[in-house]
Amino acid sequence: MEDSVPDKTPEEDITLTADALKAMGHPLRWKILCTLGDNEMSVGEIVEKIGTSQSNVSQHLDQLRNKNIVTSRRDANRIYYRVRNDQLLELIGTMRSVLCHVNLDDMSPE
Repeated sequence: MEDSVPDKTPEEDITLTADALKAMGHPLRWKILCTLGDNEMSVGEIVEKIGTSQSNVSQHLDQLRNKNIVTSRRDANRIYYRVRNDQLLELIGTMRSVLCHVNLDDMSPE
């Protein structure tokens, strides 16, 4: 009987995944992702909903774009952002349902 060795994940994949999760873990970036949901929004629309400066939102969107979490498109002088794909939307939804404060409170020992 042979011992089966699971395929090793290349170190580069591990690093990219950890970096993406770290980027998503920043409170303002998480708020941006939750605000976007499955919508496409301009920077101005995101700023209006989140209530912080446009430069701050733009910097965080740039980080999310660099980690391939969101994509952008330009229309005249506006830039629109959306979550890159359905798998990321599903991951974000799962993380919200598992890690929101209500579920964390339910897990406290009695």
